[in-house]
Amino acid sequence: MNTVTRPKIGLLYLDHVLRFFNRSNFKGWPDKIEQVIYHWGNDKQRFINEVKRKNIDVLIGNIPATAYETFREIARELPEVRFLPSLDTQFSNKSKENVTHFCEKYQLPIPKTRIFYEVDEALAFLTATDYPKIVKRSYGPSNYGGYFVHKVDSAQEALRLFSEKRYYPAYIQDFVPMKADIRVMLVGHQPICAFWRRPPEGEWLTNTSQGGSMDYQNVPEQVLELAVNASKAAKAEYWACDIAVSMDDEYTILECATAFAAFPYIRDWIGQYLMWLLAPQDFRQPFFAHKNWEELGKIDSSLLRTLRHISFGRLDYSTDTGEYAPHDAPYALLKTDYQPREEWPSEAWNFQDLNPRAVIRHPQDLAAQDKGISDLELTKEAVLIDTGIEDLPMQLAEASEAEVACVAESHSLSHHELIAFFLEVKGIGKALAYDVVDTLGADGTVQVLNQQPERLLQFRNLKQKKLDAILKHWHDMQAVEA
Repeated sequence: MNTVTRPKIGLLYLDHVLRFFNRSNFKGWPDKIEQVIYHWGNDKQRFINEVKRKNIDVLIGNIPATAYETFREIARELPEVRFLPSLDTQFSNKSKENVTHFCEKYQLPIPKTRIFYEVDEALAFLTATDYPKIVKRSYGPSNYGGYFVHKVDSAQEALRLFSEKRYYPAYIQDFVPMKADIRVMLVGHQPICAFWRRPPEGEWLTNTSQGGSMDYQNVPEQVLELAVNASKAAKAEYWACDIAVSMDDEYTILECATAFAAFPYIRDWIGQYLMWLLAPQDFRQPFFAHKNWEELGKIDSSLLRTLRHISFGRLDYSTDTGEYAPHDAPYALLKTDYQPREEWPSEAWNFQDLNPRAVIRHPQDLAAQDKGISDLELTKEAVLIDTGIEDLPMQLAEASEAEVACVAESHSLSHHELIAFFLEVKGIGKALAYDVVDTLGADGTVQVLNQQPERLLQFRNLKQKKLDAILKHWHDMQAVEA
């Protein structure tokens, strides 16, 4: 009789954040899977109490950058609960600077990078360095299709960019011409999907939203090995790496995180792995065919994103004498060890809060400030730039009355009003409308429509043509109200 008890699983969700997992990704788990939702603001203690009340042993889910430091505190208040992935594994989710610190510690190749928290140091570097350079918004794991990645060709251009965008810290990399980059997704340190992203001719950004193309064939083994090494260093149950391929076929890590876009069948595979990891007495070790992506990648993406519960049979090779020779996969599926100690404690590594925030100014902006033009007038969207939901109340406290009114107005639409808005758009049905608004919440939907509309493309059956229609209707509605 099996006397080993299974841990109680809870799925970790946050308001306004797209859900990576749902219960169907854990097909066959015999016990009830709880869910716990973090509501932002002053919700920390209520969230902790709910986790304790539900007797959850394992909380599964990704933490967005804007809540990372809060969940560091929450994890310390729940020492008996295993966060999966761990907060240390999710260290790279928070920011580009964290990716740099992670790669430097484990001697993983990255483009030459400089990070500045002091304005004087950043100005000295920008005025003396060679160009071109790449400037990125550090905060957050995603570049949202390349919209927060910039190539600057002169000090003047760099100063203007920082003055307008107000990125903090100043995150600056050498520009390395590359023929493509490759995304590798891993489960248990085993590559399960990999594909090339190639820029349009004459361009340098590889993002598909910027015209880049994808293909799944002939991913170099050295790239897979580099991704495996990064996954092992992060002690990641699941992981993704974006790896640049230079014109000289040299490989450097651009991004790595547990938060990444993945087709539903890949999330199913992660669920299979986690069930085996948490209850090996009840579940077999899953098997993922090596380079399966070369065959699956031949399927049209519109169909591929609807497929679920894909499985593989193992190959056996017979010998002339009749016995069977084992087939060893090039990259084994490995269990990850749970380590409750903190590798990246915030007291040492939360540089954004440890350093006072300052903004690089372009000389023309400084002249404008001398004439009495305020910071908020220089950059009207400053209240929402480079900050998260957690920081919004503090930012609003320092904003002008007009700024506060503008932000408050953008959050005034109700759930039902947003459903009605989507249903007025040709091609948007009731199921899709409810899916968007229920997933993002009312405030989150408005925020996405105003600031990150490309995120809507992550919803099933919502393509660029529908997004264009949604945005046109959104802008028309705002114009009428104005």
